[in-house]
Amino acid sequence: MLLKFAFQDFLDDRKFKNTTEVNIQNYKVLLGGFINYCQDNDVINLEEVEVSHVKGYLKHCQSKGNSPNTINTKLQRIRAFFNYLVEEGMAKENVASKVQRQKTDVKINVFTDEQIHQMLGYYRSLRRREKSYFAYRGYMLIVTFLGTGVRRTEIINLKWSDVDLVNLTMSVYGKNRRKETIYMTEKLAKELSAYCLFCKRFFNKLSNYVFVNRDNTQMTQNSIMLVFQNLQRKMNFSDVRVSPHTFRHTFCHRLAISGMSAFAIQKMMRHENIAVTTHYVAMWGNELKEQNDKHNPLNNLDV
Repeated sequence: MLLKFAFQDFLDDRKFKNTTEVNIQNYKVLLGGFINYCQDNDVINLEEVEVSHVKGYLKHCQSKGNSPNTINTKLQRIRAFFNYLVEEGMAKENVASKVQRQKTDVKINVFTDEQIHQMLGYYRSLRRREKSYFAYRGYMLIVTFLGTGVRRTEIINLKWSDVDLVNLTMSVYGKNRRKETIYMTEKLAKELSAYCLFCKRFFNKLSNYVFVNRDNTQMTQNSIMLVFQNLQRKMNFSDVRVSPHTFRHTFCHRLAISGMSAFAIQKMMRHENIAVTTHYVAMWGNELKEQNDKHNPLNNLDV
């Protein structure tokens, strides 16, 4: 079977299974790179693909500057592709399963208080000078990400009908499209209420979606990433990437160093597996020690 036909069959299967458009696009880009690599190396038929081709492609990606995390993500997509082919009887084995993942650094960068103040200060200054929707939206995006730990796709799809300013909750459709409830603080609810009033005045008609483009249409994956790419250039932070996921990590980080239990953090982050949560808690263990050394009750007792 031609490799390009197997690839298309795999994509059609993902669409049939109602995989999100975001994931399908990821497969097209990340897995598509491997398909192109094989064809460039005269591997046209599915039966010709060997372990060496998978390793060769990943080494090629490494030479192009791909990080270990990116390479592991690409390997994961290739494995999923061959798992499907084996299940459908189009391949005898998953050649990608014999390729080991790369070791990655366990440190995950998060924002400092100073960096958060800088980003919020940038948008506050813009709001005072321009009173533009761009400034109000950017400020509100940061506050919502930091106050809830929501994912990028969840915030894009957030509707005003999902926001309950009275009971301080919002509903999002998380991973596996499961509807989940997130609790808001009164501070976040107050900010959202003011933002809602601004949107009504600015657009004359309130969109169904909380965060929209300048033409009052729903934001896309690309448009929200452009917001943070612009913010990255303005801030020029050297040690941390300005992205929605960094805000989510920062939210989790603050929960961990506050002393919240792993079980409670799992519920707040909506991790399906508590092993993911304990990984974060263990990662920030040194900071927990520092917090304990600083705030331990014995510090102020004469014992």
